[in-house]
Amino acid sequence: MSTPRTSASLPPTGRPADDLFREMSDRQSGDINWRAARTFSLVYPTGRDDIDDVLARANHDVVFGNALNPLRFPSIGSMERDVVEMTGSLLSAPSTGGGVFTSGGTESIVMSVLSAREKFRARGGVGGRVVTPISAHPAFAKAAHLLGLEHVTTPLDDDFRANVDAWQQALRDDTVLTMGSAYSYPHGVVDPIANMAAIAREREIPFHTDACIGGFVLPFLEELGVEIPGWDFRVPGVTQISADLHKYGYSTKGASVVTYRDRSDLRAQIFSYHDWPGGMYRTPGVAGARAASPIAAAWAVMNYLGRAGYVALVDDLRATTQRFAAGIAAIEGLRILGAPIGPLLAFTANDVDINAVGDVLDDRGWGLGRIHAPEGLQMMIAPHHRSVVDDFLTDLSEAVENPAPTSRTSRGYNT
Repeated sequence: MSTPRTSASLPPTGRPADDLFREMSDRQSGDINWRAARTFSLVYPTGRDDIDDVLARANHDVVFGNALNPLRFPSIGSMERDVVEMTGSLLSAPSTGGGVFTSGGTESIVMSVLSAREKFRARGGVGGRVVTPISAHPAFAKAAHLLGLEHVTTPLDDDFRANVDAWQQALRDDTVLTMGSAYSYPHGVVDPIANMAAIAREREIPFHTDACIGGFVLPFLEELGVEIPGWDFRVPGVTQISADLHKYGYSTKGASVVTYRDRSDLRAQIFSYHDWPGGMYRTPGVAGARAASPIAAAWAVMNYLGRAGYVALVDDLRATTQRFAAGIAAIEGLRILGAPIGPLLAFTANDVDINAVGDVLDDRGWGLGRIHAPEGLQMMIAPHHRSVVDDFLTDLSEAVENPAPTSRTSRGYNT
């Protein structure tokens, strides 16, 4: 039986700062040890002190800024424009496009769905559905829930990419938006976006490429000579793309961008209110007041690394991922799912409960994701994982040989 938790109340007097930070440190003792490269999601450190210093200074220098009003904080507004435009250039956005900085991939997706819904309603549409492969990020389901739309999912092929035939059959005249992943969170594969976007374009349905994970990986893999299937604005029919800076853009949380082929689609997500005694109120996203620190951190790290810096990090990531993949494949009974294109691997086991294997890894301090249908373990590899490949593979091999007697973790919390 768990011990009842007492409610916190504001202390009658203040506490010394040293006391506060001691308690904060004590509380963090139960957190996953991401600094030691033990976790494969949630944080994406480079392991480089120089980059960490740039991020910390950028956050600190604007910690009290408010991105709500760029007229009062023009420095924040100008950095936000730079970040959006630099991201757009990576996505091959045309000069007619536009975008906005958001708090993360979920907000980027919610705003994309909102823009599509508003366009649908402007044409006289009633109701509406969002159609996605089952591998799509849950943010699309969340957006449909928040915006009063139906969310319809379609199955995957054996390679874990969207089954185009089943997906196409789900499209109707009341489809507000559809999408493909580049690449998907569960399996790290790119959906047949060129094919899907062409079908959506013919049906005059907006098509969103969810590149929240791949947006700052795929352009640099392509520069390294890796053949990448079509996914960005070079693909006719792709109307909007989300890309997270706080993943492989290496900014601090929360930082993402949603970009549109046509600037008018961006305007459809902007909220303006004029009938307030306080004056005009105008926001491009869900939040009113917005932290300036993530914007400054994104601007700083993008300019600090430059294209060459990102290419070098992705090249290093590719080598590290190949080491993990080769080691996993060499363990009898394990197999990697699909053909992942970037630094994300999902794998399962043939003759052992993979969740029982994951439980042993949990007990040894590793934090892997859990996926389902089929059951598997998932790892999003960051640059600092280069130092733990051998240690991880040793523990994984031992966990396969001696899994937990019964699995205690299935369909657990992920992302």
